[in-house]
Amino acid sequence: MGPIKSSWSLNKFFAIVFVVFAISGEFVAGYYRPGPWRYAHATFYGDETGSETMGGACGYGNLFNSGYGVATAALSTTLFKDGYGCGQCFQITCMKSPHCYYGNPSTVVTATNLCPPNWYQDSNNGGWCNPPRTHFDMAKPAFMKLANWRAGIIPVAYRRVACQRSGGMRFQFQGNAYWLLIFVMNVGGAGDIKSMAVKGSRTNWISMSHNWGASYQAFSSLYGQSLSFRVTSYTTGQTIYAWNVAPANWSAGKTYKATANFR
Repeated sequence: MGPIKSSWSLNKFFAIVFVVFAISGEFVAGYYRPGPWRYAHATFYGDETGSETMGGACGYGNLFNSGYGVATAALSTTLFKDGYGCGQCFQITCMKSPHCYYGNPSTVVTATNLCPPNWYQDSNNGGWCNPPRTHFDMAKPAFMKLANWRAGIIPVAYRRVACQRSGGMRFQFQGNAYWLLIFVMNVGGAGDIKSMAVKGSRTNWISMSHNWGASYQAFSSLYGQSLSFRVTSYTTGQTIYAWNVAPANWSAGKTYKATANFR
């Protein structure tokens, strides 16, 4: 009877673990899963070209070249999380507004910017991104998939979803011979990054510190070495390795593509 009881307890344990992960809706069997629906509001900035959304607090630069296009949004401070929200993907649905298009359509956007607080305006009258509000300031083309832009602001339902990316992560190099600054783009799965490390062909792993947005830095002399990266997701804690991303003659200003990515 002892072994049978032990086996039953073990099965019960795994069943509980499975249920916990299933309820969290975040990370199951190597894949990021959609999170729960929540409520917020959305506005837009810029025009139909999306030109005013280029750059931004995440450091992705030209969003067309980075692969994000105009399906983007700036996050309020609560969602931005000091830059750890960069790269996360959100499904947003227009709710309970006469300005919503028929059928209450939804769209998926990537977080590429910060919507800063405006303490000179009330949080319910212009200071939409003031903490602790959760708010999306969307690129105008993305907003126009949900509602008539003349609405200005709309109530929305949103949830985190997996970022569907083509190919591997992209590493944009900046800095100099003694300071390496990396902007990480095209991140799949949860889309975000908690920590990174770099390994030269003649070094051990070197921990990188969070600089700002989606950038990480290492104060080391790594020029003349091929470089690999270890990347850990902020949301799921999953770690993957991107081996030999950059050749020994890498240079600042260039972007190097890996084959590895989160799912």
